[in-house]
Amino acid sequence: MLPSVRAILDLPVFRAASPSVLGGSQGLDTAVRWVHVSEILDVGPLLSGGELVLTTGLELEKTPEESASFIRSLESAGAAGLIVELVGQRPRSRKALEKAARSASIPVVVVEQRVRFVQVTEIVHRMIVAEQLERVERARDVHEAFTVLSLESADTQRVVEQAATMIGASVVLEDLSHLVLAYAGQRVSTTDLLHDWERRSRTTPFPAHTARSGPEQWLQAAVGVRQQVWGRLVVPMPPAAFDADEDMAIMVLERAAQTLAINRLADRDQRELSHHAQAGLLNALRQPRGLSEAEALARAGSLGLKRSSYYVPIVFSTALPAWGSPILPGDPFAGQQDERELLERLAKSVRSSAGTALAASIQSGSVGMILSLPARQQEDPTLQILAEAAGSAEEAAPPAWIIGVGRMKATLLEAAAGIDEAAHVAESAATLRDTGKPYFRATDVRLRGLLALLRKDPRVQQFVESELSAVLQAEAEGKGEYLELLGLYLGSAGNKAAMARSGYLSRPTLYARLSKLEELLGVDLEDAESRTSLHVALLAHLIRGQ
Repeated sequence: MLPSVRAILDLPVFRAASPSVLGGSQGLDTAVRWVHVSEILDVGPLLSGGELVLTTGLELEKTPEESASFIRSLESAGAAGLIVELVGQRPRSRKALEKAARSASIPVVVVEQRVRFVQVTEIVHRMIVAEQLERVERARDVHEAFTVLSLESADTQRVVEQAATMIGASVVLEDLSHLVLAYAGQRVSTTDLLHDWERRSRTTPFPAHTARSGPEQWLQAAVGVRQQVWGRLVVPMPPAAFDADEDMAIMVLERAAQTLAINRLADRDQRELSHHAQAGLLNALRQPRGLSEAEALARAGSLGLKRSSYYVPIVFSTALPAWGSPILPGDPFAGQQDERELLERLAKSVRSSAGTALAASIQSGSVGMILSLPARQQEDPTLQILAEAAGSAEEAAPPAWIIGVGRMKATLLEAAAGIDEAAHVAESAATLRDTGKPYFRATDVRLRGLLALLRKDPRVQQFVESELSAVLQAEAEGKGEYLELLGLYLGSAGNKAAMARSGYLSRPTLYARLSKLEELLGVDLEDAESRTSLHVALLAHLIRGQ
């Protein structure tokens, strides 16, 4: 930082001369860019601003009445201050200077002892050059740090953290919708940093260049290229609380913005940062590790999830063919593209609903969401809107995504913990026969859903073979009617009369075949536990084999 007039007056060379400030004390903290020694009064045209002018005042001794015009000319030239050496009995000069200094905007200082001006210029210029060299070195360090981040295609969070570390203050990256994409806090909690972010951000105008603006005087820099600005980096701290070098902060902020723009161009996906930010937060909410509800709400609020009374966990899973295995795209990039397209459709649908949401890919073929709703009654209508957004473009085609819905919760962290339940429901529902449901809850999948998840477990497969080996052998020999008969019997809860009334078989024939079925299985079909065991085995067999 350049030395101020006050710092220069505090140098031993001046302290020994007992300087007196006649006026303009409000400018003592003005930075001094250079020291200029002059004995002429018409020095203004020779100055370019920021100079501390030293003079013996001999010309003022000849015409003291010109003191005021001399000081005004220095003010007009942007001088940092004036120091006049008045040695000996020079009351006329001092009186004229005292009068002119009363209205001066720059510091006017007199010393009544001899000062070696050459010593002053050497010391101050050495300080200025050292500062300039330090500034060049800092600029080089900033340039090198962000160049490395550009070459490494560093993620957004690393760039923002680097900027915050170099500035020594909190830095926030937001998009044009005033949603926080990344942030790095310095000496402030996340809750305080992001509190009511969208409202505060909207009241802060977007300047044409790096500058401070808004009621809180945020320092900010545009992020983007030419006419494709897509966000801004913000230091949300007023000048009074900002103890860093402002020029240095501006340089770091602009270099960080350039790095983000370069890295963004490499990706080309205009929405990737928002998706990445939401994915990071969603993962953090699922495994909070000390994250408080207040901090979770602050972070989620900065990404557009409004605080509400109810939160619903939802998972969209790649659709499976009925009773079969997942159909995953052969090209993994195609799967990622499908997930991005789904996220875009969901975001658009949420904007037209009563709720807000966080949504992101949680694993290949699955998209997680936390839906925020102000009222319970809005759950089903909003889920219907989301189901329509996730559905197939063709009316006759099967759904492209299966939707699993977890239980509604009153807190954000509880809802995030319910993502796993929603994922289980979605995976289980994908194995069910076509029910025509737009979305599924745990009550829709129940035992069949559990068996669907366990269908590849060798122990379940062994259980199925043990329970149904006889009828499966008969089916292999072309006697498949016994497997069908078992399914009808178990489906009617063992009610033989109901089966006979349905017209499936005459009563004597039905009873005879059921008797033969009992012989094949070697169990009593009237026994409730036997029927339960057979029913579980049959469901597992059907889920495994379809």
